[in-house]
Amino acid sequence: MSYAIMHFWPGGTAEQYDISMRAVHPSDGSLPPGQIFHCAGPIEGGYHIYAVHESKESWENFRDTVVLPYAAENHEGGFQGVPVETDIEVHHLAL
Repeated sequence: MSYAIMHFWPGGTAEQYDISMRAVHPSDGSLPPGQIFHCAGPIEGGYHIYAVHESKESWENFRDTVVLPYAAENHEGGFQGVPVETDIEVHHLAL
């Protein structure tokens, strides 16, 4: 079952997003293994990132091996700390 993650970065910017994504996504512009959808953009008060993975296990693997190690480091100009996170088991996904 697909699994969706929504991250809200209070006060986040497009510039911080671009820096962070260069660190956690493949440099060729493709999606990380197991991720099937990704979009992001500014909203009132910050920046939102939406990602859909093939499964909860796929998300947890990406989170544990890529996202959390990145978050533990200080990346000048990128997102800092931990976002507000909402996750859902996807009932329906149309791409």
